[in-house]
Amino acid sequence: MSEPLRFDEAYYRRFYRDPRTRIYDQRRHAKLVAGVVSLMEWFGVAPQDVLDVGAGLGWWGQWLRRHRKGVRVVSTELEREVCSKYGHTHADITTWRLPQTFDLVICQGVLPYLDAVGASAAIENLAAMSGTFLYLEAITADDMKDAIDAERTDLRVNLRPASWYRRRLAPHFREVGAGLYAARRAAIPLFALEAPRDVKR
Repeated sequence: MSEPLRFDEAYYRRFYRDPRTRIYDQRRHAKLVAGVVSLMEWFGVAPQDVLDVGAGLGWWGQWLRRHRKGVRVVSTELEREVCSKYGHTHADITTWRLPQTFDLVICQGVLPYLDAVGASAAIENLAAMSGTFLYLEAITADDMKDAIDAERTDLRVNLRPASWYRRRLAPHFREVGAGLYAARRAAIPLFALEAPRDVKR
């Protein structure tokens, strides 16, 4: 990548605000948040503490504060101006780790922007702070054939196979599906068809 990546207002305007270039709007995104939280609650976990890494416009936090009153949300971003505008903590997930765990850790659209060393370190930090569930979204090389709208997706990313992520997540999580992972430390009882049994890693 020739020029430094900026996650500033211009980035969010293009990929999140402008109807001509965005993938979805906040109303549609709210369905994702509601779905993740509802599934957690189905498994018996009502989120009280949430960490949103790379929070951007703060859509997760806005929904949670409106619909799950009392939830505590910690959010991070890389750009200081975005942090100042939306109330995020300025932090780099490749090196940043709090000494506490959260009921839900969110990492949406962050890891592909990192090189392999940074992404591996970020996964370790995410796992250390995931007390119960992780929601992870990361575009992979596997997605390029039929899951990506190249005109509306920022492709200045490192396209790794999905298996690369799964190998690094497996020691810490069981994959529930649709981007939701259950932390092994939480020992949440899951049926075999809800989360595959362990296979050789």
